[in-house]
Amino acid sequence: MINCITERMFHLLFPSWNASSSSLHHGRPSLKPTAVKMGAGGRPFDHPPDDQMILKQKVVESRRASSNHAAYVSHGIFFAVFLSVVYYLIVRWHEKTLNSTPLLVVTMFEMAAIITFVASCIYLLVYFGNSLVHHTHFLDEEEDQPEETTNTVHCEYAHLSLKQVGKKDKVTQEDEAVIQAVVSGETPSYSLESKLGDCKRAAVIRRMAVERIAGKSLDGLPVDGFDYESILGQCCEMPVGYVQIPVGIAGPMLLDGKEFWVPMATTEGCLVASTNRGCKAIYASGGATSILLKDGMTRAPVVRFATAKRAADTGDAMGMNMVSKGVQNVLEYLRADFSDMDVIGISGNYCSDKKPAAVNWIEGRGKSVVCEAIIKEQVVKKVLKTNVASLVELNMLKNLTGSAMAGALGGFNAHASNIVSAVYLATGQDPAQNIESSHCITMMEAVNGGNDLHVSVTMPSIEVGTVGGGTQLTSQSACLNLLGVKGANKESAGSNARQLAMVVAAAVLAGELSLMSAIAAGQLVNSHMKYNRSNKDNSVES
Repeated sequence: MINCITERMFHLLFPSWNASSSSLHHGRPSLKPTAVKMGAGGRPFDHPPDDQMILKQKVVESRRASSNHAAYVSHGIFFAVFLSVVYYLIVRWHEKTLNSTPLLVVTMFEMAAIITFVASCIYLLVYFGNSLVHHTHFLDEEEDQPEETTNTVHCEYAHLSLKQVGKKDKVTQEDEAVIQAVVSGETPSYSLESKLGDCKRAAVIRRMAVERIAGKSLDGLPVDGFDYESILGQCCEMPVGYVQIPVGIAGPMLLDGKEFWVPMATTEGCLVASTNRGCKAIYASGGATSILLKDGMTRAPVVRFATAKRAADTGDAMGMNMVSKGVQNVLEYLRADFSDMDVIGISGNYCSDKKPAAVNWIEGRGKSVVCEAIIKEQVVKKVLKTNVASLVELNMLKNLTGSAMAGALGGFNAHASNIVSAVYLATGQDPAQNIESSHCITMMEAVNGGNDLHVSVTMPSIEVGTVGGGTQLTSQSACLNLLGVKGANKESAGSNARQLAMVVAAAVLAGELSLMSAIAAGQLVNSHMKYNRSNKDNSVES
């Protein structure tokens, strides 16, 4: 009613007001709906709108602007009245306080001021509430409103992108002849690199030949963006592509006074996050310390008489090939003196490589490392969400008693293999040697009057290197560089590999600490359901 009266007054006072000067109505942007005719391809027609349509639009805009400004005048009046009444009531309250007059004694003017105050409050609340609702509704409409022209352009680009992704390169006549030769068996697949002189081209041709022979597509396996020259003769034979594994970073890990950011290549959700939480707890408690107990690689040949065992320092290399070559030379030397010695094989499995074995658990193989930390009571409660007594009891019943009852060999831990395999994949180690490298016993005990937690991991068979094998690949080399152990250390031979082994042990320590805490606090299932569960329908029609 007041808006209508004010609007009439506004028309009398400002009859020639131009509607185009206002774009807001009740705090909401003014929408000007216009009908635009579209031609083929989404382009607007060039026909200008007629004069009658323009006149109608101007009239509508003029009325809307008049209504808007009339509303502003009424809102301004009520706001001014509200401030005046508030000022008057505050002054009167102050005077009554000074004169010791009861507040309940009011005059007619004060009663009128109170009524005016309540009325103006109600008006302003309704106005602002209405504006908020309209503004929210406008935003919802704006989000739901399809942008036809823009969407058409984006879909067009997306459609082209999808075509480009699924599009295969055209096969030249020369490549087609090579593919047919591989399919028919005329040209061996393994000889493509030497025959063509181009490792990338050989991989593409081999890939196409495999697809034709198997009758299956390899579209999901990437082939571009990889240096196939770098793996020739040392990492992988007959490549047709490469597998992508996401790499996460846990850290910083404070180990022996230095910070390390640990790269972990894994497809298991929660693993990097959990290890990172362990790193945080260790860092907050002053860091972890480690010691290298032993460094040596073994190779046990099998001959017709007593087994010979040879241990040697292998520098920054993991050392399997180095020691194998050395053992072969020793056997040739022995054969010169013992003509009746029959060498059955260079490896007699007493080594024991890539297999869980008591000999490695007891005597060690590669790098034998112990890593420990004291976690403060407040860190256990705040970061790990549990307590020292629960962790000590769980470790004894799970990692020690439970593993013993299961007949575990080197598996007196919660999940050392998880961390070892992730770091190995990221840094170019031999993934199969995760087996003996994951031999680990985790110990936890209460210290400092039962308030703090002492946690340690003992790993007797960490087999790592920073030169050779997959360490020279670009991605893995970058991860080694992040740890500061890339390549061979020229100043101190073998120190890079030893440092990497201690980083692996420290990462295992962090992972063990975090997982055991999650189990003790009852968080394991919830965390895996949240971070390690796919809601996609992965069923495949047969």
